[in-house]
Amino acid sequence: MAAVKDYSVEEKLSSLVRLQKIDSKLDEIKVLQGELPIEVKDLEDEIHGLTSRKNRIEEEINGITEFIEQKKNAIKEAEALVKKYEKQSESVKNNREFEAINKEIEMQQLESKLADKHIRDANEELADKARMLEQAKKQIGSKESVLNHKKGELEKIIAETAKEEGHFNDLAVEARKGMDDRLLYSYDRIRKSYRNGLAVVPVMRDACGGCFNAIPPQKQSEIRQRKKVMVCENCGRILVDDELNSVTEVK
Repeated sequence: MAAVKDYSVEEKLSSLVRLQKIDSKLDEIKVLQGELPIEVKDLEDEIHGLTSRKNRIEEEINGITEFIEQKKNAIKEAEALVKKYEKQSESVKNNREFEAINKEIEMQQLESKLADKHIRDANEELADKARMLEQAKKQIGSKESVLNHKKGELEKIIAETAKEEGHFNDLAVEARKGMDDRLLYSYDRIRKSYRNGLAVVPVMRDACGGCFNAIPPQKQSEIRQRKKVMVCENCGRILVDDELNSVTEVK
């Protein structure tokens, strides 16, 4: 079984500085993309919502159209029955039959009038739905136009930075190999805590390079010795001396 190399604190700190500089390069590439990925996602969500609304309105329009057709057929049936009863009234034998037929005629005429009212109301609703549908279609068209523009911008930036991003991603994977798991966990946790992603910072002008809080001379001396991992008491970032930070380069 191959022996696992026991890295010195200085080597661990050097590896952390290198990883930080690689991750910072990747962060710079993400900054180039700016808010575009979020904007694209938001626009896609909006279009999805508007499309669902458009589909729902179309279904409602189909339902109203079917309802109108049903009422038109009901009117035709009522008119046909009225004609039938009128013809029957010509051959009635007594007043009771005549009144019964008249009542049926009145019922069918009322049914016809009610169906006609339903059709008028439905047509008004149909006109409202048509306006809503047209508005939804215009909104979708407008949002899709903006989305296509934003996607074009994002794709251009991604294409321009793809090679560079791939290079630094490979370096990041390589840099993480063999690093102390606990130190790496702390590094990732600190990075997530700050928007600028800085977890490892140098001491510059007697202050923390992350929060600019003053570092006491004794602690600065310990940091320069690179005998143990030191953190800023104010922000919790890992501190290294400026010389180590300067000599560690990432191409």
